Amino acid sequence: MKLIFSLLLLTAALKSFSQIDSSFYRDESILFWDEQDAHYRDKEKSPLNKKARKAFTGHRHYDFDITYVVTAAFQRLVNGDTVVMQTSADTEKKYIRYAQLHFNVGGNHCHLFAYQSLALRETEEYKNYLFIPFKDLTSGNQTYGGGRYLDILIPESNQVVINFNKAYNPYCAYTDGYFCPIPPAENTLTVAINAGAMTPAHLHD
Repeated sequence: MKLIFSLLLLTAALKSFSQIDSSFYRDESILFWDEQDAHYRDKEKSPLNKKARKAFTGHRHYDFDITYVVTAAFQRLVNGDTVVMQTSADTEKKYIRYAQLHFNVGGNHCHLFAYQSLALRETEEYKNYLFIPFKDLTSGNQTYGGGRYLDILIPESNQVVINFNKAYNPYCAYTDGYFCPIPPAENTLTVAINAGAMTPAHLHD
């Protein structure tokens, strides 16, 4: 029954794919990376130390590709389990497995879990956000080996648009001193996501 329900949601979501506005998501992605670059260069808010900030030349990322803007079926999980994610600093962070997302990339059916932070859901600013850490076939090659992240708002319907062009690297890809969650094995895609952040320049060179 669960499988049939998931397939029905996926079919409904895929019918909406043609409605995606390429120019809107292109502009959204450009603005996102402009803001990311500005954040990393900001003397007050940058996650980088002074030396690294001065050496920062901007995020390396793929050119925008509408192929990686997908409409996903959003399957809420009733009484989602608590997931303990290991971090880059060998600590743990706790999340609720909130929903499973079903979508197609290049004709391949994919799914990812979206998580809600147990800590951040108590804050007004982040209580409606979900966290999607993931790895794919580019991880450790064109993109950061520790995986990449996406954030989405909890939708009101059973569909949500995922813009992989906004997939970003954790702070740990650029500097030390952070506790970055490592994507769990269940969020490993068997396709290449050639969109979003690439391996940082200092690791690429």
